[in-house]
Amino acid sequence: MTPAEPKEQEHPMGPQTLAAQLLESYEAGSSFFFATPRRTLLARGTFATVPHQGGADALARLPVRVTAVLNDARQADHDIPVAVGAVPFDGSVPAQLVVPLTLQRAGPLVFDKDVPVQRPFSASYTVQPVPEPAAYLNGVAQALKLMQSGPLQKVVLSRSLHLNAAAPIDLRQLLRNLAQRNPSGYTFAADLPQQDGTRGAGLRTLIGASPELLVSRSGFQVVANPLAGSAARSADPLEDQERAAALLKSPKDLHEHAVVIDAVAEALRPYCKTLNVPAGPSLVNTATMWHLSSRITGELADPSISSLTLAAAMHPTPAVCGYPTRLAHEAIGSIEPFERGYYTGTVGWCDATGDGQWAVTIRCAEASERTLRIFAGAGIVVGSTPESELAETEAKFRTMLHAMGLGHGAGVQS
Repeated sequence: MTPAEPKEQEHPMGPQTLAAQLLESYEAGSSFFFATPRRTLLARGTFATVPHQGGADALARLPVRVTAVLNDARQADHDIPVAVGAVPFDGSVPAQLVVPLTLQRAGPLVFDKDVPVQRPFSASYTVQPVPEPAAYLNGVAQALKLMQSGPLQKVVLSRSLHLNAAAPIDLRQLLRNLAQRNPSGYTFAADLPQQDGTRGAGLRTLIGASPELLVSRSGFQVVANPLAGSAARSADPLEDQERAAALLKSPKDLHEHAVVIDAVAEALRPYCKTLNVPAGPSLVNTATMWHLSSRITGELADPSISSLTLAAAMHPTPAVCGYPTRLAHEAIGSIEPFERGYYTGTVGWCDATGDGQWAVTIRCAEASERTLRIFAGAGIVVGSTPESELAETEAKFRTMLHAMGLGHGAGVQS
């Protein structure tokens, strides 16, 4: 067992077989699932829940509360002292973190590429964009006007699609589809608090396949991999490569990326003895997008600093909020017509030694029995155009829409 891996149950089957079994064992309402390119994790049940404390500094105080709950679990002879779950975009929503009853880990998920993705529902459905495209274009124009008249350098504006199905959605199949289509990302499903104190129909799940690692800690080793600057993939191989090359040379996207990298490095530097920041970004891709990527590595100065402490210090990065953070957050609050909740928060795990892994909660949806609220955002900087940012959100919706077996767009379907 390596320092970054909580105690796992022993199984005679091979790691790939076990990974597939963990996915098949996932059950919404009683499980936490987290798959990376190297590991698959399934936590079940609840031994303890991290209590919520509100206030402006709720996120900053969260690591202390998690440490206290993990220490209590240890003293109660619970042999899986690890917290799993989701942290919201801001402190107005409680973090949903629990110490599970059981935890199983395996190697990476491996899929037969010839097996087609199965649609996770079979009934008619409707899709409603919130805001409507025209309103989103107007919101981008408002953000650009703010940048012309003040110190705001970047703001990330998001949209949502509200999908309603006439029959229940198979969340396990949706999770399987996301993992199959996004093997290089972070596929997750986390239970969320019930709405209005109801049971059954009030169950909600945060589900998605993020391409972005916020931060991981293994012993003294720290890794962050921020993404900023994006371009939609093309089905034509030549056009796809041209888009990638153009992204790597785009002044607008390189500036957006630099703002994020500088902020992430500034947040990590006080905690690290050494910090290595690439001189420039590289390209990474998902099935739907190209991204500018920088893998930042460091050596922790103090072993008492947990992965969640690092995540709280970094969150929200300019990749999901903007810069300066306070001004960007205010702009989001005034322009976006909905509360983000756990979208653009972080999802992952942290154990009693401080090791853990946290992904940025993007390319995701909030799901209940027959509904999905799908999210996508775009970083607005000087040089952005409303039409191009709208197109970027449409492309980012495709991760969830394709996993649902749907094409892209926001029209009504049946």
